[in-house]
Amino acid sequence: MITMSSSVRRFSFALVLVAGLFPAGIAHAAEELKLWYQRPATQWVEALPVGNGRLGGMVFGGIAQERIQINEDTLWAGGPYNPVNPEAKAALPEIRRLLAEGQTQAAQALVGQKFLAIPRTQMPYQTVGDLMITLAGGAAATNYRRELDLDTAVARTEFRIGNVRHVREVFASVPDQAIIVRLGATGGTLDFTLSFLSPQRSTFRTEGGNTLVLSGQNGDSAGIKGALRFECRAEVSATGGQVTASDNQLHVSGASSVTIALTAATSYRRYDDVSGDPTALTQQTLAALRGKSYDDLRSRAVAEHQRLFRRVALDLGHNAAAEKLPTDERVLQSPATEDPGLAELYFQYGRYLLLGSSRPGSQPANLQGIWNDSLNPPWGSKYTININTEMNYWPAASTNLAETAEPLLAMVRDLSETGARLAREQYGVTRGWVTHHNTDLWRATGPIDGAQYGTWPTGGAWLSVQLWQNYLYTGDRAWLERAYPLMKGAAEFFLESLVEEKSHGWLVTSPSLSPENAHHRPAAGGPAGGGNVALAAGPTMDIAILRDLFDACIAAARILGVDPTFAAEVRTTRDRLPPYQIGQQGQLQEWLEDWDAGAPEQQHRHVSHLYGAYPSNQITLRDTPQLAEAVKKTLETRGDISTGWAIAWRLNLWTRLHEPERAYKILHALLSPTRTYANLFDAHPPFQIDGNFGGTAAIAEMLVQSHLPLAPERAEPSGAPAFEIELLPSLPQAWPTGSVTGLRARGGFEVDVAWRDGRLASATLRAPASGGVTRLHYGNTTRDVTLPPGGSFTWDGR
Repeated sequence: MITMSSSVRRFSFALVLVAGLFPAGIAHAAEELKLWYQRPATQWVEALPVGNGRLGGMVFGGIAQERIQINEDTLWAGGPYNPVNPEAKAALPEIRRLLAEGQTQAAQALVGQKFLAIPRTQMPYQTVGDLMITLAGGAAATNYRRELDLDTAVARTEFRIGNVRHVREVFASVPDQAIIVRLGATGGTLDFTLSFLSPQRSTFRTEGGNTLVLSGQNGDSAGIKGALRFECRAEVSATGGQVTASDNQLHVSGASSVTIALTAATSYRRYDDVSGDPTALTQQTLAALRGKSYDDLRSRAVAEHQRLFRRVALDLGHNAAAEKLPTDERVLQSPATEDPGLAELYFQYGRYLLLGSSRPGSQPANLQGIWNDSLNPPWGSKYTININTEMNYWPAASTNLAETAEPLLAMVRDLSETGARLAREQYGVTRGWVTHHNTDLWRATGPIDGAQYGTWPTGGAWLSVQLWQNYLYTGDRAWLERAYPLMKGAAEFFLESLVEEKSHGWLVTSPSLSPENAHHRPAAGGPAGGGNVALAAGPTMDIAILRDLFDACIAAARILGVDPTFAAEVRTTRDRLPPYQIGQQGQLQEWLEDWDAGAPEQQHRHVSHLYGAYPSNQITLRDTPQLAEAVKKTLETRGDISTGWAIAWRLNLWTRLHEPERAYKILHALLSPTRTYANLFDAHPPFQIDGNFGGTAAIAEMLVQSHLPLAPERAEPSGAPAFEIELLPSLPQAWPTGSVTGLRARGGFEVDVAWRDGRLASATLRAPASGGVTRLHYGNTTRDVTLPPGGSFTWDGR
């Protein structure tokens, strides 16, 4: 229990303030929850992110010139568009016939000619631009430090020029919907110029002598005209001195402190409506801030952040020497050092990034969360929904941030509308909705990029399962009532679109593929049959996702007391899905036929067919040990090292398979400088945020798992399925003593765990408002627990 109390002590001085220009905020006994550096950022992946879900900023911590790169979550290229290919519906029967007859290359060629969306790409997420703060004169600085405090969500830069101490703070406020910048000078005054830069089609102006305005039009892309207007405003308030305007810049002179309130908006209202007024929105936001002191703005923002962030505390142990190093140096030396505090920092950083990029009312976290400095970022910084978007939300519920999934629910609601049109016009399906492997702000749902990447119809099904998982963790019936119609629509599409496989009479998807892998199919019917191709019918991943989706719909209909006829139809269809198969290498087969050994990329980044082991619970050590061994065999073949997010998926799989030392080795690789940038952003490379979120989810999974179902008779009081909670299932030897408080388990439970010398010391279980039933499991010991509403139970594993 000593370690648990030290974990709590980290937050015990939360309200101490230091007199002076800046409130000190939250004081920690140590620096566990800070990223810090001894020099300014010279690259974007060294800058420090702040975000409130809607607005994002990257703070460089410059001396003579500070750069804050700005994002607004609805500033994407293009405008509303319909990606349906008018030739697709007529071509679909022939594509399916060719696949069924083994003419895979011909089928893939026909998809490329007539089935891909128009255009064959989607719209990229784009930057607003940069706020530049340029000091007058300039001289060498000393005593430099910049940091990001995860507990307060405040980025701070401090240095001295001569006898003047400069301090800057930047944070993104949720309650006030603005990025706030505070500059202070002790022993001197502030003299600087404020300006905007932007690669967008934009203009700059000043208003009222103290406001800088950036106005613009978003970009065109792939033949889709830019339809959005946007505006960014920075309003300056100075203590002492004066603010003047000239040449589209603001000049501050003689001030002792300055507060800059920055906000941005676009004309986006929803995927088919761009009639908003960004000028009115930005003016209203800034008007509401006037009269509020900096201390008030800061305390409001910190309180809202801590309301969610402080639900979970983690202590994995300490390496005092490593913890004295700046964060960039810790990352550089991490391959050769046991630094449990770095894993702890990475875990909390993932939670911080999720709070910064996904809040109720915002867009969901995209491939880069919300942070992007380009008009054409890698992979468009879109929503890649064949793994990456779902991975973004793997830690949402388990690390007690279920509210961050609200934007995902809203996006799926939009996709159910645009996807219904695509289902009708491209597939000829009259019920439900479909989306493929990517989407964007405009909720495009068609297959894009190429036949070998985009012909995957199961994106909407996986997103729907992700919504169901959020319910399992929270027990929130209101959430389920909103999610169920979307889940139902995703299932209805497949009830009508699955086709019968000839050999066994199984129902399968067609056309589809196993993202984003190619197989080598033996020639059938001449040259058009064989070769390395991606297209297939009924790949293992599709069937696994559909099995989860169908089971979720059946359970949700029962819980809500609706749709018995629909549930019966789903059950009948589910029973005709193909089973898992073990191939000739002892591996879990990736396709209906055993093509795995001939696949051209034996270490492919995707491990799509292992979905059933993680994030699903269809394959478990307890219930399906032979399949679990086949998953291990596949993982051995694939290898541990891949792209950042792919390493994170492997990490979660080995963790779920109770292989703590293998998992820890992979976590070490994820934290290495080849896969983690100086600012702890995940390196695909380049930056993709899903690796951060996947790593955070895996650390939680190493300490608490709750995927094993209990017998139906031990259902939750709500009728929801109940689950076993495993304590320390994949605890590595490198973390012998530690604690975690506030993790979530399925069934709505909060879980605290403390361990000492590698063994459980105590665990506390807190039930949700509805109460709950579960089985605690540690080692070879289990304990059935039934708790009343809000009840708790403490256990030492005996």
